[in-house]
Amino acid sequence: MKYIKILVIALLILQSCAQKSKKSAANVGGNDFKIEFGKVAKKSVFSEEGMSIWGGSLVKGEDNLYHMFYSRWPKAPGWIWVSHSEIAHAVSDSPFGPFKFKDVALKVRGAEYWDGLCTHNPTVHKFNGKYYLYYMGNTGDLKIDGTPEKEQLNWVHRNNQRIGVAVADSPSGPWKRFDKPVVDVSKDDNAHDALVTSNPSVCQTPEGKYLIVYKGVGKKYPLPNGGPVVHCVAIADSPTGPFVKREKLAFEIKGERFPAEDPYIWFQDGKYRAIVKRIKEIDKKRVFSLVQYESKDGFDWVPSKYHEISERIVQWEDGRVQQFTHLERPQVFFENGKAVALLCAADTIVNKVRQSFNIQIPLIIKKEQL
Repeated sequence: MKYIKILVIALLILQSCAQKSKKSAANVGGNDFKIEFGKVAKKSVFSEEGMSIWGGSLVKGEDNLYHMFYSRWPKAPGWIWVSHSEIAHAVSDSPFGPFKFKDVALKVRGAEYWDGLCTHNPTVHKFNGKYYLYYMGNTGDLKIDGTPEKEQLNWVHRNNQRIGVAVADSPSGPWKRFDKPVVDVSKDDNAHDALVTSNPSVCQTPEGKYLIVYKGVGKKYPLPNGGPVVHCVAIADSPTGPFVKREKLAFEIKGERFPAEDPYIWFQDGKYRAIVKRIKEIDKKRVFSLVQYESKDGFDWVPSKYHEISERIVQWEDGRVQQFTHLERPQVFFENGKAVALLCAADTIVNKVRQSFNIQIPLIIKKEQL
């Protein structure tokens, strides 16, 4: 009789566990995220004297310091990011700063290299004990077109943009770079990314693979601009590739030639999620905002229920509200599995000259269960 009671109790426990497991399975992918900004501290703005700063991606090291990788270039000649940017490294005791410049992570290494003259728009990750720094690199003629008051793109450098990855055992380096891009342009002139690959965003899938979403520029429209500008998706078994490209595009809006830019992707609560820079054409002007997308498989992306995040607006701790000219290159920082900060490139225009910096914004994510 004693053994029968024990058996009954065991069966009841197993049944209860099965019901809980079934309930958890039913809730996988069942959360809608509403993403809001907290108030920003003055110390959460990073700038450097004499330098233009753009973007910023954050990882925590074994030294318990927070390591930020960002783009910078000399301010005096103008907005010359496409030809003169380098990826630098700053550290802090907090994900919200203040950050202090430490060194240049990816230095100029010569025009003969595919990424020898310019490195830009980093995104950093730690996978399986190693650090991976994904970025855009290019080479060209170093010609400065335009002035500080009148920005102009160097199309040689722009059209040489490719995606690279550098690998290190520590966020302090040294970083191993490669002689070839990790995602090159497609050889087919009709491909979505036949002209340019740039601005990578990478995450590890639940199956242990590596998903990348990146900006591609095609050759459908006349050069040097080319276009349309789209977002391509690829997947690999290793953080260093090879990445197998898929035909399906992300964040596509029919009838628009450049609808989005600068995605940051991650997987959480059963869904792939993305914060993306939305580009709208209103009265012949480009208007930017940050929006949210989601996907069940990482390939088919749709606008989230709470699609709109911010119209480039932040609130400071003193209560002041500010709308920036740009608030983009969103990079989410996670600590203990929780998204705690959003790093963005921000700028203002002073006397027709762009003043740019990185800003670290506290994140408030509210989960709404279906």
